[in-house]
Amino acid sequence: MGEFDPSILFLSQGLSDVDKFYADVAKPSYQEEHGRKHKTPWSDHFIEELKRGLVACRVFIFYPIYWLVYGQMTTNLTSQAATMELHGIPNDIMQNIDPLTIIIFIPIIDRLVYPGLRKLGIPFRPVTRITMGFVFGKLSAIAMAYAAITQHLIYAAGPCYKAPLACPAADETTPNRIHVAVQTPAYFFIALSEIFASITGLEYAFTKAPPSMKSFVMSIFLLQTAFGNALGIAMSPTATDPKLLWMYAGIAIATIITAGLFWFFFRHLNATEESMNRLEDNGEVAVKATEISAGGAVFRNDSHGPNTGASRDGGVTTGADHV
Repeated sequence: MGEFDPSILFLSQGLSDVDKFYADVAKPSYQEEHGRKHKTPWSDHFIEELKRGLVACRVFIFYPIYWLVYGQMTTNLTSQAATMELHGIPNDIMQNIDPLTIIIFIPIIDRLVYPGLRKLGIPFRPVTRITMGFVFGKLSAIAMAYAAITQHLIYAAGPCYKAPLACPAADETTPNRIHVAVQTPAYFFIALSEIFASITGLEYAFTKAPPSMKSFVMSIFLLQTAFGNALGIAMSPTATDPKLLWMYAGIAIATIITAGLFWFFFRHLNATEESMNRLEDNGEVAVKATEISAGGAVFRNDSHGPNTGASRDGGVTTGADHV
């Protein structure tokens, strides 16, 4: 029997879809059916877990745009507040609207909105929630669009108009005549986007990852934050007056496009939500390398009963069956 060739995982038409990523050829049952030309030191169930983990990782591809918008709270929106009338309020205190909104609205959405939608026959599944998060959070309809509107109001107010704090009349201390409270809705909508997109993303990463890959899949989700910050750095040359208005508008448009693409590519996953979750609901747990025989069978020492193992077709067999 020859050594296992990893190329058997890539015999299909492409990797754009897990269905096309024909990982089933790596299953021991498939190899057994086709003459077992390769060693497969894993079970059928492990391959199903791997496919599910890949689904979760693909969903995260669009998240860098989300984190780009989220990062505006601690960067450009804070600088924007400094060019407005603060009335003794520190310009970075406006960020606190975000956690306060989350604390108030998580119980409302979790106890009232989601159950209410289920009673109406509207299953608000993860992909739908994440898409809604894009819509709320980046202007994906509102936050960045509102930030652009706020920037327009700042440029329309004196004394410095499109050069806040930079004209002789301001003496570098007099902001444009617009109250900092005007910023509030931008933080509010970013907070709503966190509830729908960020929290659901964490949930999706944890629930869709197989037991043996939870840390890896979660790290892939969190890695998107770094990519979002890299996008923010790349856009920093545009974060100057009078370009800020168009920067916010550009991010808003990019977010709307991202939300549409996300829904187009992943809306079908709502239909497979329950079936993917049932992999663990059926009592299957992570498989250790030491529990897999060279032929692909899985043996476990169950403290609550006799030795059991997963057969090559993903079923459960007792140790006696392999004697």
